[in-house]
Amino acid sequence: MIPLAYQILGYTGSVLVAVALMMASIIKLRIISLCGATCFAIYGLAIKAYPVAGLNFLIILIHCYHLYDAFTAKEYFKILAVRPESDYLRYFLNFYDHEIKHFLPDFLYRQSETQLTFFILRDMVPAGLFIAEPQAGDTLFIKIDFVIPGYRDFKIGRFLFAEKAEVFKERGVRKISSAPGSPKHEAYLRSMGFVPESSMAGERLYSLMIA
Repeated sequence: MIPLAYQILGYTGSVLVAVALMMASIIKLRIISLCGATCFAIYGLAIKAYPVAGLNFLIILIHCYHLYDAFTAKEYFKILAVRPESDYLRYFLNFYDHEIKHFLPDFLYRQSETQLTFFILRDMVPAGLFIAEPQAGDTLFIKIDFVIPGYRDFKIGRFLFAEKAEVFKERGVRKISSAPGSPKHEAYLRSMGFVPESSMAGERLYSLMIA
């Protein structure tokens, strides 16, 4: 009879592996799967199922290798401006419409000649889309700030709002505002340094001051 504590450890490993498969982010998938494999390795040793322990120890090494590679690899980021009427832009918005609505339920693309529109390339993959409209004074209002699945590790946001803040400065922008969107998008805004405020109309907004 396997002790209850060992059974719980095995079930925990199973749940973690199942949860990992639901992750859109490869990094999150590997981290959670690593935790699951660790549980299984300990479980295998505890019940003397050494093939189970050995296999999961190998999985641990593989995940550690790929995570180290992911966190230390030098990536290439580039901002690519596009015209508001770009065919590729419309195709991108149509293709990711369901994903976009998950984070920005009220988003509806309306083309404007004054809008700031660009893709953020990550190792030449168009992984992020940023569209914003200039407002009175030195404020820019975000229409959409979206990253495709598999790249949602906040690196694109940090690149855009911190490393490449001069993109906004050279256009005279000192403040960037955004609607909160879904709870997940609101959490993203907070992680990027946006702080909550209210508009003149009483709407909930998040704003970031460009240093």
